[in-house]
Amino acid sequence: MIATGGPRNSTPGTLTQLFFDAVATHDGPAALQVRVNGRYEPISHRTVFARVKRVARGLQRQGVKAGDRVAILSENRPEWAIADFACLSAQLADVPVYPNETPENIAYLVNDSGAVAMFVSNAAQAAKVAAVRSECPALKTVITFADAKDPGVDLTIAELEALGAEGESAATEQAWREAAKLVKPDDLATLIYTSGTTGKPKGVMLSHDNIYSNVMASVLAVPFAGHDTCLSFLPLSHIFERMAGHYLMWHTGTSIAYAESIDTVPQNLVEVRPTLVLSVPRLYEKMYARVLDNALSGGAVKKRIFFWARAVADRWATQKLAGTEPAGLLAVQYRIAQKLVFSKLQVRTGGRLRYFVSGGAPLAPEINKFFYAAGLVILEGYGLTETSPVICVNTPDAFRIGTVGKAISGVEVTIAPDGEILTRGPHVMHGYYNRADATAEAIDENRWFHTGDIGQLEDGFLRITDRKKDIIVTAGGKNIAPQPIENEIKTNKYVSQAVMIGDKRKYPIVLVVPNWDQLEKWAKIKSLTYDDRAQLLTQPIVHAKMEKEIHSRTDGLPRYEQPKKIVLLEHDFSVERGELTATLKVKRRVIDKTYKAEIDRQYLEDEEAVPA
Repeated sequence: MIATGGPRNSTPGTLTQLFFDAVATHDGPAALQVRVNGRYEPISHRTVFARVKRVARGLQRQGVKAGDRVAILSENRPEWAIADFACLSAQLADVPVYPNETPENIAYLVNDSGAVAMFVSNAAQAAKVAAVRSECPALKTVITFADAKDPGVDLTIAELEALGAEGESAATEQAWREAAKLVKPDDLATLIYTSGTTGKPKGVMLSHDNIYSNVMASVLAVPFAGHDTCLSFLPLSHIFERMAGHYLMWHTGTSIAYAESIDTVPQNLVEVRPTLVLSVPRLYEKMYARVLDNALSGGAVKKRIFFWARAVADRWATQKLAGTEPAGLLAVQYRIAQKLVFSKLQVRTGGRLRYFVSGGAPLAPEINKFFYAAGLVILEGYGLTETSPVICVNTPDAFRIGTVGKAISGVEVTIAPDGEILTRGPHVMHGYYNRADATAEAIDENRWFHTGDIGQLEDGFLRITDRKKDIIVTAGGKNIAPQPIENEIKTNKYVSQAVMIGDKRKYPIVLVVPNWDQLEKWAKIKSLTYDDRAQLLTQPIVHAKMEKEIHSRTDGLPRYEQPKKIVLLEHDFSVERGELTATLKVKRRVIDKTYKAEIDRQYLEDEEAVPA
């Protein structure tokens, strides 16, 4: 069976033309927004256009030639967008680098891509490049977004723009436009390196039309109101934010406001009052946990009101999702529940939100339904770097919780005999840079891209069950898909992170990082004494408590899927320690290796308990 989103809705195009068309079509005062001195300041389409032109010409005057690669090492900010559009219009391919990358990894990406120039955001990023620049012979020019020229930097962006502005005239602008139009749909637009959950990152070659086709198809999937505002905080180095939070928003005239950091997102939501927000599930998990915490810590009356409202909203959502319009007493109760409880959650998102969009990892159905019931719709989608990225997405007209929606236009999806999801269409990458072997392994002779995910199609809706390489096969031959179980465990208020382990073992166990806010409140109520968190986790009563909470989420599973033992960890998994990718996906192999001693101990205890 092949599911298709229908024929492609656009002719092949380029991101350069998308940029020029959007400037001409929208020409607004707030194409971008950035927080300066405590308030958000707008940047117009005309200002962005002028700066893009000057940066593009400045790069050319620095000797960067069509077809060269230019790296961008920066947090989300207006200069990221300006540098990207400048590279595209100068017929260059850019190489985004996550701002939390180590100097060693930066050197690898620069050398593998052959980047001849690099943009950095500030002194800290410049220092990383300076530390390894002697190892990067192709890298000729480093440009900083900062005002000062820090050690290791050749030019500030202001100096580059001044260089590009020399001799500026209507004729030079026209020459730049004409050169930009020479870009072809199949030309390389960007090299995006995979997050490297296994092995060294691979450079994914995405053409202009790979991403352009995805933008044009996504316009039909997510309704735009014509005057939207988006809060940008996922890394622009990642294809999800790059396509959806950057190119798609630019194309639709949506004002893009940059969050100061991931930590300031709650505050920035209230300040910006966005109508669209793109995120990975971790944001929604934290928001859900915060709502539950507020309800449970607010006294008996507040708690009763919350759980009554949640029950009402859940019944309302069940009817709505089944295609029935709630009426009568339930409709009245729901209006009251909205006013008493859920309106406060809507205010915390700025009060104007029309849609959340979720991608990058599976979203727990319970959390998705809670937000839907609260009047905050999360459109969950699915894709990979190699697919530009969107393959499927839920839409307001085709919405099914627990799935990632239907294929977007121009995209085909099928399920291989072993359950792997395959996709084909204009969104599929041209291949891995300098890796013909890996390309041949990923894209078969019929142009089907093998995603590495396991799933099933239900009336055209795609349901993801797990990553192919993450499937646990126990020593007894039982297959376990860990992600749905982990997601269920993480809905418990006492759990922050959960990772199941058990491949080739007798049974699965689960590594759990507690939600310390909740666990320490409970410990205080129980009058437990401890010097630090590590000591608290050693207390039998705490272990019993966490076992009870986790079993409450897994008791309904087949016995072979239930984790037999629980390992409690003090620290949350982190990007800095290499346990998470930049988009917060767990690196299972790293987790398995890092906590090998604790994991082995669980199984060894059983062996030691068996008499000789």
